Amino acid sequence: MLRGNSSNLPFAVVALILCLGFIAVSQAQAQRTPAYPQRAVDAEAVARGKDLYEGYACAFCHGADTRGGNGGPSLLRSQLVQRDQKGELIGPVIREGRPNTTMLGFSLSDAQIADIAEFLHSFELESRDPSRLVPESIVVGNAEAGRAYFNQVCAQCHSLRDDLQGLTARFPDPLDLQTHWIMPGSPSPTMATVRLRDGSVFVGELDAVDEFRVSINKADGSRQTFNRRTQVAQVEITDPLQPHVDLLEVYSDADIHNVTAYLVNLEE
Repeated sequence: MLRGNSSNLPFAVVALILCLGFIAVSQAQAQRTPAYPQRAVDAEAVARGKDLYEGYACAFCHGADTRGGNGGPSLLRSQLVQRDQKGELIGPVIREGRPNTTMLGFSLSDAQIADIAEFLHSFELESRDPSRLVPESIVVGNAEAGRAYFNQVCAQCHSLRDDLQGLTARFPDPLDLQTHWIMPGSPSPTMATVRLRDGSVFVGELDAVDEFRVSINKADGSRQTFNRRTQVAQVEITDPLQPHVDLLEVYSDADIHNVTAYLVNLEE
């Protein structure tokens, strides 16, 4: 007959009890619903998503490895990203941006957002982020080449003696300066002119737009939404930052490094 003190149990019995307990815990863990969705990664979608992620300069704020940087939070451990499946949760953030931040909205298709989601989901969620090599300075470009690029491309809209006067004083950190010139904040809102099939025209500040709908805030403070499939004939969007958005697909890494090196070394 077994007594209450386990020290009196034969060693084999104790070992058996421990083994059965370990198996029970392992089975319970195996049956537990995972905290995040389990998914198989589509390699082709990941490649397309990576191109979009880099092309729209997401990597500048969130890091090439999605672990974040000085300008933006980590997406790897974001609850919203981890619970997303095919872009249904991150889509509104991509399209509408984040208020009071440098993140603007981008009018991307459902398929493009799904590809970006697939890229974000391709990174394994780990308990520890691997160490990352951070350079002592991001100023690694050629200032003279940056001057030439600035004069050819940027000087069409900007002047060092006008809107860029005192730039380095306003942004003493090279990373902040680089983020600013790549995608500066807009002094005026994005406007939209919505022409309906019945001939009506509505003008207002753009609130949201995708392939299904367009919403504007009118001058009287009211918000109006139109169905692009059944009501809208044409939408004309006037975005003060559209030239910067267009350039995101044109810049090379060398262009970005060179222009940053040029602007950092400006003499005020």
